[in-house]
Amino acid sequence: MAHTAEFRDAIERMLRARIPFISINSIERARVLEVIGELAEELGIPIYVHNLSRGTREIKTNRYVNEDRSVVGGLDFAVQNITQRQNLSFVFTEVTDIEEDNPVSRNLYDCVVQAIDQGGSICVITTNSIWPQLQRLGMTITLDPPNEEEMYKIIEECVTPYKGSIPIEWDENDYRMAASILANMTKIETENVLSTLMAKRSLNKEDIKALSLEKDKLFNNISGLEKVKVDAATPSVAGLEGLQKWLENQRQLLTKDLKSRKLRPPRGVLLVGVPGCGKSLSAKFIAAQWNLPLYRLDLAAIHGQYLGQSENRLKEAMSSADNAAPCILWIDEIEKGLSGAAGSNDGGTSTRMVGQFLFWLQESTAKVFVVATANDVTQLPPELLRRGRFDELFFVDLPAEEERKDIINLYVTRNLLKVPSAEVLDKLVDISEGFAGADIESAVREVTTQALLHGDEVIDDDHYIRCFNNIVPLSKTAPERIDAIRLWGRERAVPASGSSWDSSQTDKIANKRSILI
Repeated sequence: MAHTAEFRDAIERMLRARIPFISINSIERARVLEVIGELAEELGIPIYVHNLSRGTREIKTNRYVNEDRSVVGGLDFAVQNITQRQNLSFVFTEVTDIEEDNPVSRNLYDCVVQAIDQGGSICVITTNSIWPQLQRLGMTITLDPPNEEEMYKIIEECVTPYKGSIPIEWDENDYRMAASILANMTKIETENVLSTLMAKRSLNKEDIKALSLEKDKLFNNISGLEKVKVDAATPSVAGLEGLQKWLENQRQLLTKDLKSRKLRPPRGVLLVGVPGCGKSLSAKFIAAQWNLPLYRLDLAAIHGQYLGQSENRLKEAMSSADNAAPCILWIDEIEKGLSGAAGSNDGGTSTRMVGQFLFWLQESTAKVFVVATANDVTQLPPELLRRGRFDELFFVDLPAEEERKDIINLYVTRNLLKVPSAEVLDKLVDISEGFAGADIESAVREVTTQALLHGDEVIDDDHYIRCFNNIVPLSKTAPERIDAIRLWGRERAVPASGSSWDSSQTDKIANKRSILI
C-alpha cells in the first residue's frame, strides 16, 4: 500500500535495482505512467509502454516503435530488444489472464527470464492476482488512490487556472474540506467532478455539499453495504446536550491535520439503551448534520454457509467503507452480529469476525465514523467495550416527564391532530410513564388512524386517553430486561444528556434522553 510519494520512491529503487518483474496494483493507469515517465527522464533510462490500442511506444519521446497491438506481439518485441540491449524496461498496461498457468502467463514468464539475463525489467499494471510462479520472480507495489494531501494539490491544480475568469468563493478551509470529501477517489474522477461544478461558471460554498453527492453516486452499490437515504426531513436530536457537544468536537476533527500530533481520525460512538428510544435515528441525524453519506452494515446478514465466506464478506464491506470515506457507517443492533464468539458451534467464525472487526476498528486510518447501536449489551464481546475501540460509549434512557410531554406535542403537531387540553396532556404524560419514544409514537399513530378513518371531529380528549391506555410498553412486559439495561448503562456508560447520574435514585433513572424532532 503506497501513496504517490512512497510509490514513486519504491518504483525508482526497483528500476535502479533492475528487478526483472514488477507488478503494479492500481486502477489508475494514467497516474502510474505519469510517475514512470518522470523517472525515465530523471534516471535517463529507456522505458517502453505497451497498450492494446496503439502498440508499443517509448515513454519519453512518445514515439511508437511497434505497431503490433496484441499482448503476444508486445512481449515478442520486448524479448527481441532485451536480448540485444541491456537495461531496458517495458510496461504492459492491459495484460489479462495471468492469474493461472496458461499460455499468456508462460509467455510473460519467458520474457521475464530473458530480462533477468540482460538486466531488464518487465512491469505489469493490473488489479488481478499474479500466477505464483511468475510473481516469485519479482516484486509487487500498490498505488493507492490520492490521500488528502495529494487530493488538496489535485484540487488546486484544477481550480487555480480558473481564478479571475469565474467567481470562486472557496477559501483554505473549503479546499481542505473538499480534499477530505474527495479522498480515495481517483484523479480523473476528481477532475471530472470539479470540471462539472465549474461548468456552471462559478464555484461557491454550496458546492461543497455537491461534492458529497457526486462521490456518493460512485459508491452507491458498494460491496457489503446498504446505502441509506438521508433527506432534509431527517429527525433532529434535541435534549442530548452531552452527545451533541461531543459530536460537534468530533466533526471538527474530521477537517483538522491530525498527523502532526499522531492522532487517528474519529472512530465512532457506541449507543446503548432501552429499545425504541431513538438510537438508530441518531445515525441518520449525524449523517444529515455532518453532510456525509450513510451506509448500513448488517453484520448478521453477511454470515455465509461456507468456511471463510463470512470473514471475506466482512473484509470486503470494511474495505468498501474505507474507499467511500469520509462517511458514516451505521451498525444497528451490533450485538446480533458479533455475539456468540465464545461457546458457539459455528467453527470459530464468530470469533474470527470479532477479531477482524476490532482490528479494523482500531487500525484503520480512513475517515469512517461508526455509529453502532445495541439493546442487549450483555451479548457484546467484552473486548468491544475496551477503550481504543469506540471513541465513546453513551447511554440513551427512557424519556423523562418533560420529554414525554415534548414528544407527545411533537407527534400531535406532525400528524396534524387536534391538540389535547393542558389537563389531558398532563394525564397523557402520567399514563406514558415508562414509555419509550416509539411507544408514544405508536399511541399517537392510533389516534391519527382514527382521524383518517372517521374524521377529525371524532377525536376528543377521551380518545387520546383510550389510545394511550391501550399501549403496553416493553418496560412493563419485560421489566427485568429493561431494569438490567438501565443498570448496565448507569454503571458503564456516559449519560447522553450530558448530566451526571443521580445517585439518589436506585430504582429509576430520570436523566434526559433524545427527543426526535
